[in-house]
Amino acid sequence: MRQTTHAAALALLLGLAPATGRALDLPPPVTDDMYAPVIRPLAEVGHLLFWDPILSGNRNIACGTCHHPRFGTSDGVSLTIGEGGIGLGPERRPDPDNMPEQRVPRNAPALFNLGAREFTTLFHDGRIQADPSQPNGLRTPLAQEMVQGFSGVLSAQTMFPVLSPDEMAGHYGENEISKAVRSGRLTGEGGAWDLIAARVRGIPEYQAAFETALPEVAAGKAVSFTDISDAIAEFIAVEWRADDSPFDRHLRGQEPLTGDALRGMELFFGEAGCSTCHSGPFFTDHGFHAMGVPQFGPGKAERFESHSRDEGRFRVTGHEEDLYAFLTPSLRNVAATAPYGHTGSHRDLAAFLAHHVDPSAGLSSFDRSQPILHDFEGKPVWAALDDPAEAARISAAAGSEAREIGDADLAALVAFLESLTDDASLSGRFGVPESVPSGLPVDR
Repeated sequence: MRQTTHAAALALLLGLAPATGRALDLPPPVTDDMYAPVIRPLAEVGHLLFWDPILSGNRNIACGTCHHPRFGTSDGVSLTIGEGGIGLGPERRPDPDNMPEQRVPRNAPALFNLGAREFTTLFHDGRIQADPSQPNGLRTPLAQEMVQGFSGVLSAQTMFPVLSPDEMAGHYGENEISKAVRSGRLTGEGGAWDLIAARVRGIPEYQAAFETALPEVAAGKAVSFTDISDAIAEFIAVEWRADDSPFDRHLRGQEPLTGDALRGMELFFGEAGCSTCHSGPFFTDHGFHAMGVPQFGPGKAERFESHSRDEGRFRVTGHEEDLYAFLTPSLRNVAATAPYGHTGSHRDLAAFLAHHVDPSAGLSSFDRSQPILHDFEGKPVWAALDDPAEAARISAAAGSEAREIGDADLAALVAFLESLTDDASLSGRFGVPESVPSGLPVDR
């Protein structure tokens, strides 16, 4: 490991690469004003709701099932089994008495720092975005009347999982919520959201907690689905704030990085070009890029379609330049959030980086043992990769430009990415509750 000299440490604090003297475009240190203020009593309600299976159609899966601190706020697998699964993380398996129809089509994203003001676009395809030009301040493929009343994008993103048959709602005819979803009754009295809110309202502990957190509920307003989603958003914003990593301490001038992590930082913000897209204090440009991540699993086809494609951002915009493009993820705590990519294509961070610098070669030589997949006989797993025309389209969208990177530099980049880990944030601030007000089991 290379040691940092006094002169090198001074150069780093001045934003210079010690080896070359060239300026490094380092982000500013994270500060409190980069985050939106949080209503603490509402976050406390959200803490319980996040872990309570009461929000799922069959009362058997919670937000925390697929976004668990044990797995870096994801679930440790490539494409999970949501509704119809038993267990947690890589040990989750299909329920023989309630078999799932298919895997969830995309990897469960991590939840770190989503309370920061700059996170205004969520999901791999960016289908929920802040948009001041809209009457409700949000843009989504759903009808505009469905996105009224949410406090922001982090709250509004909760509307998707609870309505998804494969994630939380349950499949056709299994429960009153899945039946409402099937018939298109989502909002209004008797709609899916109203049915979920009625469950929560019917539990005295939740009702009392909302009365404490929200003056309008204390004044007699009925707890709504948007109150529930706002509470969960407040909890996520508090629970997984991550900005005290070795790199943060380096930026604050407290403890300079050394050795491979230092060299990796120089590469990341220098010749490797990583910071072109992974920019700013949270290491994302919030843009969309086609990077040739291997596509497998059910894809994002409609249920009446037979293909297994996932065309990414194109499904939202319809713009050809968005084909196979996906949102740039934040790299905070990235070493704890494997597997990587919108399909979770790589369990190994170094292998994913090697694919990243040459997507065409990575696609042609993809190691199918890299994904972490449950044993489940659903739709064919490898249909898209086994289709030469589809593989060619993914590769073409990513472009043919490849960069060379040696093993030593690859290891240095991994060391730098590991320096983005805020150990204290991994377990969260509230933690996993022992129990929830519904009395249903908690996925601990």
